Amino acid sequence: MKILYYNCFAGISGDMHLGAMIDLGVPENYLTTELFKLNLDGWKLKISGDKRQDIAGTRVEVQTEEHHHHRGLSDIELIIDKSGLSATVKDCAVKIFQKLAEAEAGVHGVDIEKIHFHEVGAIDAIVDIVGAAICIDYFKPDAVYSSPIELGGGFAECAHGKFPVPAPATVELLKGVPVTSGRVQYEATTPTGAAILATVVDEFVKTSEFTITGIGYGIGHKDEKDLPNVLRVCLAKISEGGLQEDTGQMIVECNIDDMSPEYYDHVFDRLFEAGAKDVFMTPIIMKKSRPAITLSVLCHSEDEQNIEDIILTETSTIGLRKYPVRKSVLDRKTETVTTEYGDVRVKTAFYKGKKIKSKPEHDDCKKIAQENNIALSDVYALVENLIRE
Repeated sequence: MKILYYNCFAGISGDMHLGAMIDLGVPENYLTTELFKLNLDGWKLKISGDKRQDIAGTRVEVQTEEHHHHRGLSDIELIIDKSGLSATVKDCAVKIFQKLAEAEAGVHGVDIEKIHFHEVGAIDAIVDIVGAAICIDYFKPDAVYSSPIELGGGFAECAHGKFPVPAPATVELLKGVPVTSGRVQYEATTPTGAAILATVVDEFVKTSEFTITGIGYGIGHKDEKDLPNVLRVCLAKISEGGLQEDTGQMIVECNIDDMSPEYYDHVFDRLFEAGAKDVFMTPIIMKKSRPAITLSVLCHSEDEQNIEDIILTETSTIGLRKYPVRKSVLDRKTETVTTEYGDVRVKTAFYKGKKIKSKPEHDDCKKIAQENNIALSDVYALVENLIRE
């Protein structure tokens, strides 16, 4: 498996991301040629070598003639849709902007269609985000991983005035994601950087076993002595042993026999928002032959306290159990199958280098079924036939 790994020890921004990707191997001419397909005037990329605390890397600056242009999500989607970019790049870029719009809508308490981007609606942010999609597609990784993300500290200027770091949209985007903060007193992670990671990263891990094949450094615009303002991105390979081991996870669970079933849907939503990787219920029989359920939550150890808080305040239990678990996960990658109705993502699993199973993405099949008024089972059958072929 080819892995793209983000080491965000000093945060991430859109320009740092572009710099790291070019440093990792994306040709400058390839990136600019693809970006010209947006058909947007008034910008250019300034790409140069730079250093932070003797770490050499690539610095990118998007220079524009535009000032304070506010665009809505539909405006940006139209620009991307009318471009000459590939379907994969368009899909990734639109999803990043949708993540941003959802975060802004959540912060301001308005409908997503009423959001008008300020900083991220300008040409430089469009170039940063679409450029990110182009670069990721260039490498075509089988999976994307990231370390915990440094947020920074202090205060930052934004369209809404001075606000403590991290910005409200950044917090919203990184709910359930492992983060660190306060290592530097500036905005280390921007909403644009957070949106890129929230969209493309398959898993946030503290450590992982892989073989590094390439390293790129994206140089930021800060020059602090305490911590180099650098984003490190690695290309890596996972061996064909077949299983990935993850020891940093917990099971938190409790028994419940006196709560209305109507509450469980809300509890599940809260738990997933808090970072739960899986939530499930098991029917049990308690003392005096009372029917009940065991509510079990799989989470990273750093999310354990948030999970506990929700279980103890949102359910009727008066206690819980928790214990560490070791996960063994098959190597996997996601590919896209094109049908007569549209694209469907397919997740394929491998064991000892051999493909052993494939499964269509349910949400993609459901969307096609609803939009075309056909049976969901027929969509699954169509995709499964294409997989076999």
